[in-house]
Amino acid sequence: MEEQEIDMPVYLITGFLESGKTTFINFTVQQEYFQIEEPTLLIACEEGEVEYDEAMLLKHNTVLEVLEDPEELTRDKLRAFQRKYRPDRVILEYNPLWGVKHLEEMDLPHGWGIVQHIVTVDASTFQVYMNNMKSLFVEMARNADMVMFNRCKKEQPLANFRRSIKVVNPGCEILFEDEEGELTDIFEDEVPYDLKADVIEIEDMDYGIFYVDMRDHPERYQGRTVKFKGMVLKSRDVGANFFVPGRMAMTCCADDTTFIGYVCQSKNAPKLPMGSWVEVTATVDWKYLDVYHEEGPVLKAKAIRSAKAPESELVYFN
Repeated sequence: MEEQEIDMPVYLITGFLESGKTTFINFTVQQEYFQIEEPTLLIACEEGEVEYDEAMLLKHNTVLEVLEDPEELTRDKLRAFQRKYRPDRVILEYNPLWGVKHLEEMDLPHGWGIVQHIVTVDASTFQVYMNNMKSLFVEMARNADMVMFNRCKKEQPLANFRRSIKVVNPGCEILFEDEEGELTDIFEDEVPYDLKADVIEIEDMDYGIFYVDMRDHPERYQGRTVKFKGMVLKSRDVGANFFVPGRMAMTCCADDTTFIGYVCQSKNAPKLPMGSWVEVTATVDWKYLDVYHEEGPVLKAKAIRSAKAPESELVYFN
């Protein structure tokens, strides 16, 4: 089916209550790079502690509509807003309790389409939400283009926060703001293994860190030799002389796991039993593969040995 051309771009902003959605939108609307001549329609699906200054919004040619109930968010209601305001774009501040998946599957008016999905997160309450509403957060983050953590402090486990998102959405951009609202480098992306060693050895407990870091920092691994333990996965999509050594990672609960790993080339791949555990020593290359739909790590095996399963087979990210 031919993709529908988007005439009405929708910027979707999601996040739990008091996560900074309104503050982010208030800031963005006033920026010079965001100004257009035509009206912007801002639809708010909840009212938090921070309110919108409607005079400021109008100054920047932005009109506000507030919906208080999920039943109000309908195709007909959106079409009515379009006729009333004739906007050139829409900002949708969406309440995730209404169901992000429901919104993504919603029959939007003709020409409407989500062009950017941003999730805001209060770093000070992130762990509480992950402990109690993890599946809902994963639903938000799974297709997000950007996740922005605000109110960050150095003592917070920001590396864990980042990895918990990367496992469900490897291509997502993740930003951190300090308590003053400034983008900051307080997140130090260190790894618990020696990147300068001739063979970079990855302990079982560090596989998740390795998986995320290699995607984010290909320059650290290009042409290097790595050694780690993984379970053998085979797929017709990568060919007979390829397999994927990897691990199962928990994304939101014990019943929601996903296999994470990178393609490995080896003439011995056809002989490896599906689901067996192996220790792989391989050099890292970077190339386009159809299975990735983009450039990504391709391992070239130097040695493959049978191995015992790790004490904990699941990879956790927080």
